[in-house]
Amino acid sequence: MTSRTRTNRLRETVESGNVALGVLDGFYHPAVVEICGDLGLDFVWHDFEHAGPSPWDAEALENLLRAADATGTELLVRLPVTEPALARKVLDAGVRNVFFSRVRSAEELRAAVEATRFEYDGEPGQRGLASPRASRWGLADDYPGTEDREVFVGVTLENPEAIDDLDEILSVPELGFVFIGPYDLSVAHGHPGEVAHPDVQRAVETIRERSLDADVTVGGLGFGMDDVNEKAEEGYRIINVGSTPAAVSEMVSSRLEAFEGERS
Repeated sequence: MTSRTRTNRLRETVESGNVALGVLDGFYHPAVVEICGDLGLDFVWHDFEHAGPSPWDAEALENLLRAADATGTELLVRLPVTEPALARKVLDAGVRNVFFSRVRSAEELRAAVEATRFEYDGEPGQRGLASPRASRWGLADDYPGTEDREVFVGVTLENPEAIDDLDEILSVPELGFVFIGPYDLSVAHGHPGEVAHPDVQRAVETIRERSLDADVTVGGLGFGMDDVNEKAEEGYRIINVGSTPAAVSEMVSSRLEAFEGERS
């Protein structure tokens, strides 16, 4: 029988010291994932906190995953809550890279991360064992061991409470990465949308520096390619370089502006 062991290309990229580049897909469509994969992106980010189908919709998620698998990219899935049952559900669908929103404490995060593991911190984990898509319907070799090795779990750091508990959060076993959320930090600091505000930037730098000191992978948003390149130099290893709606908007706007004829 053919081996059906899964590997995680995103995790392999960052753990080898390289930078993974991806985009936020605001259309949540398999064809868009295919295009992004064929273009050579390391990941396609689907943010189920702010848009898209329900993260409980396994059929929609599986179709996105099939497109990623077919083109050699990875999905990066952001969940809206730290609900252990939801974490188990998306992993069973085949997601390898998942991170949690709105986390405020290490205790909350630990419960969510434990739900993604068959073994956790030397003890039995809280992930359920069945024969879902992630196991290739029971055909995968060493399914529990492979999943615990390949699944990459992170957290968005986006509020002052998390920063107050940052050292404990960074010490949560099996935390693979942090993703810095400057927009929500700007709201929390009373400057909505002002990601360059000194208060916001101080919070961003605190998270970045202490995460790197703790040897936890750092991810974040790139605001133009100069900023992407600067972030790569500063130690970011997961960088979002744009969004699919913004790319379409930029393309259409530039074409309309370049048109020299008359339009009604």
